[in-house]
Amino acid sequence: MTPAKQQSSPVSTVYAGPSADSVQNPLPSATAVETAKVLAEVELPTISKGPIIRRPRVVAAVENLGLEARAVARVQTLAEKYGRGPVMLAMPGRKMALVLHPEHVHRILEESPEPFATAETLKRHALKHFEPQVALVSHGAERSRRRETNEKVLDHQQAIHHMAEQFLPAVREEAQTLLKQVDAAGGTLDYSSYYKAWFRVVNRVVLGDSYRDDTELLELMETQRARGNWAFLRPVDTEARDDIHTRIKQAVAKAEPGSIAAYMAQMQDRGESATSPDEDAQQIPQWLFAFDPAGMSSYRGLALLASHPDQLEAVRQQIDQEAQQHAPLLPLLRATVLESLRLWATTPMILRETTREVEFENGVMPEGTTVLIFAPFFHRDEKNLDYAHTFSPEVWNHERTREEWPLVPFSSGPAVCPGRNLVQLLTSNFMAEIVGQRSIDLLSHDLEPGRLPALLNNFSLKFHLSER
Repeated sequence: MTPAKQQSSPVSTVYAGPSADSVQNPLPSATAVETAKVLAEVELPTISKGPIIRRPRVVAAVENLGLEARAVARVQTLAEKYGRGPVMLAMPGRKMALVLHPEHVHRILEESPEPFATAETLKRHALKHFEPQVALVSHGAERSRRRETNEKVLDHQQAIHHMAEQFLPAVREEAQTLLKQVDAAGGTLDYSSYYKAWFRVVNRVVLGDSYRDDTELLELMETQRARGNWAFLRPVDTEARDDIHTRIKQAVAKAEPGSIAAYMAQMQDRGESATSPDEDAQQIPQWLFAFDPAGMSSYRGLALLASHPDQLEAVRQQIDQEAQQHAPLLPLLRATVLESLRLWATTPMILRETTREVEFENGVMPEGTTVLIFAPFFHRDEKNLDYAHTFSPEVWNHERTREEWPLVPFSSGPAVCPGRNLVQLLTSNFMAEIVGQRSIDLLSHDLEPGRLPALLNNFSLKFHLSER
């Protein structure tokens, strides 16, 4: 399928001259009432769910009340009124702009981190609770070298990580353990069991096999991420944060064979790391953090397959075709994960912050403006996408280009998630072990294939697995 319609526009340019002024030539500004509705219907539900770690009860409430669909509808209303935008929100003491046009999504992500910095203020306050030196909230030379380390270690350009054959035995073993547990429980698979099995994989891949059952680090990370949900409203527990980094530095020093930690240690020994050992250790919490939404998206992906038998059969055929490969690519399962992320974005608010005034067609965005790209609006806008509410893995059959509608499950541009390919490698192979060996029925939800819900609560999803 293709977008029902796409709007074309001239390419905008970064403002560089001294003559224009953001006060004399401002962007359109939403009224106080419109801003209040954006805060109440878009930002509040999203933040309440937990931007750093999900709050299960709030997720359930947002799903039951249909608040995610209301958020998309609210942005659609602003887009109808203000057109291309961006539109400045009338927030006292804070400059914030909401992006309304796909051309601007491409532009902002392509021009990150300068002049659209990834180190946005609220994001920095949230992540300082467990990873203050991570590349995501760094800028300038610090960001460059930290980003370089992330890209090298995560092998971000390669669909198959060069250590894939070392990672995948852990994936298969933990999936088999999970299936045995499910069989012993009468065939019921719930998210708690899936999450625990998934993070046994994560611990083994990132830190090493001996960390398989290291729930202390996981719990410590979850506690600090929960504090991060409150950003600057909660003081930093520096002792707990230091404990996380100490444990991770010990794992890197231990360098268990077959782990990412070992590869990072090798880079340090060879002088190939662009960052210091302390900085290296601060990149790893972000990976542990990011593997949480990866688990959510793959679990929701199982729900998509259980509700679309034809797609499930095609996936199984591909699993059989690639069964003899040491590191299967499994493009249909990767597309399933991408569709899960499109339909139910785990990073619904992509934030940037302007480092200088930036000129758009409709006016000048001031320096220090938080730029908000609300991904669900672009992913689920039925006015422009004929597949907005359907499971359409075919849209991922190729690398998407700037000319296409912005679908940004892992962001895009120079600041695209460096672990996107590793996430897809691990999730697709983990899912393959489940759907390749078991029949799967969705117990908790009745998903209508032609109109998938605006939010799917992963915490309440339940399946019944049986022998094929």
